[in-house]
Amino acid sequence: MFKVSASVLDLKKPDPKVLDTGIGFFDHMLDQLNSHAQVGVSVEVKRLGENVEESSGKNRFANSDQKEIVEIVGDALGCGIQNILENARSQSCVDNKREILDKEFSSRFCCPLDEALVECIITIPTSKEDVGAIDFALAPYGIYPAGGRTKIGEWKTENIEHFFDTVATKMGARISLKKIRGHNGHHVVESAFKAFSRALRNLIDSMSGKTEAIMWGPSSESFFAGSKLERTGSLSRKTKETSISVDLKLDGTGKSNINTGIKVMDGLLTNIVDGSGISLEVECNGDLWVDDHHTTEDVSIAIGQVLNKALGSKGGLNRMWTASHNFPGGATVEVVMDLSNRPCLTHDLKLAEYNEEKVDDMSIEMIEHVFDSLVMNGQMTVHIVQLKGGRAGELTTAAAIAFGKALGRCIAVDPRRAGATASSKGTLSV
Repeated sequence: MFKVSASVLDLKKPDPKVLDTGIGFFDHMLDQLNSHAQVGVSVEVKRLGENVEESSGKNRFANSDQKEIVEIVGDALGCGIQNILENARSQSCVDNKREILDKEFSSRFCCPLDEALVECIITIPTSKEDVGAIDFALAPYGIYPAGGRTKIGEWKTENIEHFFDTVATKMGARISLKKIRGHNGHHVVESAFKAFSRALRNLIDSMSGKTEAIMWGPSSESFFAGSKLERTGSLSRKTKETSISVDLKLDGTGKSNINTGIKVMDGLLTNIVDGSGISLEVECNGDLWVDDHHTTEDVSIAIGQVLNKALGSKGGLNRMWTASHNFPGGATVEVVMDLSNRPCLTHDLKLAEYNEEKVDDMSIEMIEHVFDSLVMNGQMTVHIVQLKGGRAGELTTAAAIAFGKALGRCIAVDPRRAGATASSKGTLSV
């Protein structure tokens, strides 16, 4: 038999901060709530009648009844989260929004890691009969062995679903967790906890009446905080193949002046600017008499490098976001981005479906190369997910606009972080 001491505080650090369930990997996952949901979580599990001297070791309960530990921790955290949500709802009612009492709230977030992508949807239904339902599809946890891992660290993977089911019931919610892709068990679980944490943060904000426009729009505290940083970057480079100049302003006006000599490339970059709200000037004189390869690659590398320079340490930034775009009558693409300093691009765009060689004046094989060069040199993790098919040009436009939308939210300053990095490691620089 075990007992738990726990606290969950909105936008506050727990004092003292204790994460000690007796299962080390479980502790590490709970810490994602501190970093990504911005709720202060403190948890300590003890065996009933246990002496302090006997209670030591990060995995001291690994061989105990993990299901009981997961359940009491889930109960405590779920109750704490429910209190935060009810306080948020009550505040909105005070602000003359009585309809919020009868409104169903839902929040969706996808978390991109280099070896996993998990979607989380949290719904607060109007009927109490609908709570506690969980749509859970994370297994298998990796591909080694073929059936996936049974333990990550010392935490048995069979208990992960039980944890979220318990949390959902206690917080009065429905939770959906689905693996979109992923072959690394550790990262699948980490992506799930981060996606849940981010969805929870957005849910709390939404229930307290803070719309996206209020949080991140041009009149928001976030926008003014970013503008004060004067985040800019520039680069000039010249080789035998290309001569390039790039000027970028993160907190810009969404204006662009782009001339690469390739019409489709100009349009792709303009779409990113339009989606993100940054300002970008690009001038390139390339050896287009040879091919479009050198120009598209070198311009993308240069922009990625300038973007990474302008972002600096990334402290205080929103860091992660999910965005999609529908090309009218055609393709729909979602981009999930993390300014992670762990560059990786994963996509499933079916660019070859119509057996085309070019989109107007740009080789289709260079489309992936453009995104890859931007991601690698921008030091970000990006998953591009094709939700609805279309011709290569439609997919390219949809992906570029979604990329820009995601970038715009990722670079936004979250004043509540007070310059701190959104990471359980405390830094993205190592």
